[in-house]
Amino acid sequence: MKENNAPKTIRLADYKAPNFLIDTVHLDVRIYDDYTDVVSHLTLRANPDVPNAAAQPLELVGADLELLAIELDGVALPSERYEIAEETLSIEQVPAQFSLLIMTRIQPKSNTSLEGLYVSKGMYCTQCEAEGFRKITYYLDRPDVMARFTTRVEADKQAYPVLLSNGNPEEQGDLAGGRHYVIWEDPFKKPCYLFALVAGDLAVVEDSFTTMSGRPVKLQLFVEPHDLDKCDHAMDSLKRSMAWDEQVYGREYDLDIYMIVAVSHFNMGAMENKGLNIFNTSCVLANAKTTTDMGFQRVESVIAHEYFHNWSGNRVTCRDWFQLSLKEGFTVFRDQQFSADMGSETVNRIDDVNLLKTVQFAEDSGPMSHPVRPDSYIEINNFYTTTVYEKGAEVVRMIHRLLGKEGFRKGSDLYFSRHDGQAVTCDDFVKAMEEANGVDLTLFRRWYSQAGTPQLTVTSEYQPQQHQFSITFEQVTLPTPGQPHKQPLHIPVAIGLLGEDGRDLPLQLADGSTLDPANPVLELTAAKSTFVFTGIQSQPVASVLRGFSAPVKMVYEQPRAELAFLMSHDSDGFNRWNAAQRLTVAVLCDLMQAYNQAQPLEADPQLLDAFRRLLTDESLDQAMVAKMLELPTESFLAELLPKPVQVDAIHHAREGLKQALALGLRTELEQVMARCPLDTEYRYEVAAVARRSLRNTCLGYLMSIADDAATETCVQQYRQAGNMTDQLAAFRALVHSDRGEKQQVIADFYEQWQTEALVVDQWFMVQASSPQPDALEQVNGLMAHPAFEMTNPNKIRALIGGFCNNNPVNFHRADGAGYGFLADQIIALNKINPQVASRMATIMTRWANYDKDRADLIKEQLKRIKTEKLSPDVYEVVTKALNQ
Repeated sequence: MKENNAPKTIRLADYKAPNFLIDTVHLDVRIYDDYTDVVSHLTLRANPDVPNAAAQPLELVGADLELLAIELDGVALPSERYEIAEETLSIEQVPAQFSLLIMTRIQPKSNTSLEGLYVSKGMYCTQCEAEGFRKITYYLDRPDVMARFTTRVEADKQAYPVLLSNGNPEEQGDLAGGRHYVIWEDPFKKPCYLFALVAGDLAVVEDSFTTMSGRPVKLQLFVEPHDLDKCDHAMDSLKRSMAWDEQVYGREYDLDIYMIVAVSHFNMGAMENKGLNIFNTSCVLANAKTTTDMGFQRVESVIAHEYFHNWSGNRVTCRDWFQLSLKEGFTVFRDQQFSADMGSETVNRIDDVNLLKTVQFAEDSGPMSHPVRPDSYIEINNFYTTTVYEKGAEVVRMIHRLLGKEGFRKGSDLYFSRHDGQAVTCDDFVKAMEEANGVDLTLFRRWYSQAGTPQLTVTSEYQPQQHQFSITFEQVTLPTPGQPHKQPLHIPVAIGLLGEDGRDLPLQLADGSTLDPANPVLELTAAKSTFVFTGIQSQPVASVLRGFSAPVKMVYEQPRAELAFLMSHDSDGFNRWNAAQRLTVAVLCDLMQAYNQAQPLEADPQLLDAFRRLLTDESLDQAMVAKMLELPTESFLAELLPKPVQVDAIHHAREGLKQALALGLRTELEQVMARCPLDTEYRYEVAAVARRSLRNTCLGYLMSIADDAATETCVQQYRQAGNMTDQLAAFRALVHSDRGEKQQVIADFYEQWQTEALVVDQWFMVQASSPQPDALEQVNGLMAHPAFEMTNPNKIRALIGGFCNNNPVNFHRADGAGYGFLADQIIALNKINPQVASRMATIMTRWANYDKDRADLIKEQLKRIKTEKLSPDVYEVVTKALNQ
């Protein structure tokens, strides 16, 4: 795309309320074999809050539409009364109050963007967030226009016996020619991005839930008939979510029916359309044979997330897309709370923070860096990011930490009651929290507007004669695109001091105040802050940033002996894990230096002893032990360690440490596996998940040795496993090894599971992420496999994403072949599905972190991509990447 044809930049500062509002929408969607006709009947009025609104032209947006008819107040409009541009329909001189009828024709079967109305494996479905509704009909496609929808869906009855839309079913009947219709009415106002429609030949699983006020709600889960055996967990998760939201937030469901539909072709994980959630199959289907423990956890989490949106996103929605984190950050926090309550709070927190540190921290320090509430965008789809979601959730979590559980509940109650049925802003959310608790969060608001990850440098000193321990924090945030100067943030730092016996000490400050033992938090509000604790009789060990109380990069030089002490004694589970990670990273840095100097790679005895204590202490939580034994990923290390990224040194140091630990702890690893036998019957329960996790972590270590004995153990587990968790763990360990057995296992696994699409995705992913040197050649071969579809985002994420995101040592090959491969796929996807293409393109935005040779190779491919006719989605990412 030429620079003079660059897409328009949308800015928060330019926000203006709409000139017109839509009160009611009557949609008539008529599905035919070769096309679909949409008749939209709107009632509109000038916005009373906008001066002279009625004097302005009505401007609707639409894309890929054929206009068949248009009427104003029942009279057909002559062509000179309206103007159609590339994506707009403008009508001059409309009344202050009027009705508008628009008939359009669309082509869902050729809609590979998977936005608007499209076809997935013969099923019609929609995705309207963020701006997909404009691909269905001309409309005021913006979240601050909320209307009541009535939808009539008509189609061939034999081909599409199930016709669904938002709200409650009001009427249905048969028509001539074997057709039928259903009318749905949604009693709640909603923006058009929450509109949904499904037509297909689907099976249904039904259940019910009785709300806290005693009202029955019908629950329906629609899937393809062969997936009926994979619905129980999703239905159970839904009922747990509904009960939890009543108990924790006092939120009751508001319609008579709640529906979920599983769709195989979907750009996202799921969508919270009012009363009719549309899900990617990967986020709703689960059973023991085909789904791992991680898959079960994901289904539970995503089911909860979309249900919780009924209030935090639907009943109260965002005024504009800059406020996206208003609904997403808040709802991610809510689903994280739910997952913590359903399982292990510490393990869930570790997983959340790992994602944040690996992906969001990288995003925050690159060319796509943006605040939780962005200032501008070219394509809103590019801002469904870990910053908006995961960092947004961390911002909400900090408010929860500052106000406490009861204070946060008071704030959320006020927020929901005050803004029910409204489209609001992040400031409205914070204001409700302030007013409900009588606090001032003015400084805290900077978290929403300031991009970048703060670096928190910590120093401490013990004064034995005064029995005082002082700790100093210095915060700094580096410049990010468009924000060269940063201000101090309001940072809550949860803290503990451990005595010689490993127990927490009372936290008395020199100013006479005492930290709350249940929530000991220091509040940083300046660039530098010092706190002095008194009554400390001996040198303590500080446990800082407990529970990862703020999304910051902490620099605190603690001796390895202190880290080992925290691993064994810290009462905060997260910081026990974090101490293990910090100790491991220190050892890995030593090994990277040894690798660069061609010296042997040996495990630090201190780390070896710490891991041995973990393996031999049978009183510890097995899930925590498994997490503490996990080595930091190569992607995590690439983000954490100084730049330029040492791709090969990181990989070989990590592999060398894993092998050294396995050799040094072989007896203990084998003993743990013996204590964690394979299950004869699968149960998705906390203890069973923990046991499998620990067993498979140990198996992974043993297979780093990959001698005959370890390989035989792995092959035996692969053959005897009675669930996908154990079978896939063995499969991955074999495929990632250099053992000859892996080729037969690859063929066997596919033959066994070729009819299960989601398992085949795992088959692709495991091969794509193999560290063996021929991984790229294997991926290129798999691109031609009959099971791979370039139009299916799940397959793209598994194979292309699996290689480029999860295989750093091969993606960043020195010859640049990995970069050329990805550029080829981005160019192809740009024409098929721009949204997926842009997400793949973000992988190439971090070129500045690599050595000059690799950086030049990446930039060369970015320039090649830019010579193409690009969608706004890809154009924005590539341009920002090249301009950094």
